[in-house]
Amino acid sequence: MKMVDVGAKAKTERVAVARGRVRMSSQALAAVRDRTVEKGDVLAAARVAAIMGAKKTPDLVPLCHPISLSGVEVDLSAGSVGVDIKVTVKTVDRTGVEMEALTAVSAAALTVYDMLKSIDRGMAIESIQLEHKSGGRSGVWTRAEIAQAKLKARRKS
Repeated sequence: MKMVDVGAKAKTERVAVARGRVRMSSQALAAVRDRTVEKGDVLAAARVAAIMGAKKTPDLVPLCHPISLSGVEVDLSAGSVGVDIKVTVKTVDRTGVEMEALTAVSAAALTVYDMLKSIDRGMAIESIQLEHKSGGRSGVWTRAEIAQAKLKARRKS
């Protein structure tokens, strides 16, 4: 094992977007919406956890480079089946921020679970995934565009 040497790479603007969801009972979701959770505001706590998770990624993920983050934007919403999480992480550095975005979503989801477990221990953390990344040598990658390309290819065959 080794940490990849990125020293010769140029610093460029890099962005990563990740999403996830915590599926829960209607009772737990109502408590989130009504802000009646004993521990406090679930979405506010999850927002802080996401930012902290992004910043602490190199401490949690072996071989992940410590990089200077220029921004972390966290969008949380009480959807139809649970709490939807979207995190956008930005930097100007030599390596990307995909791991920071994914770690941020994970930290937010775990915080939602922790704050609501007294209401619903059957919650499920689902679909934590990278949606978009840009910058660096590999350029732009977007999950939706990849899915559309695969669909078009299937239709042609």
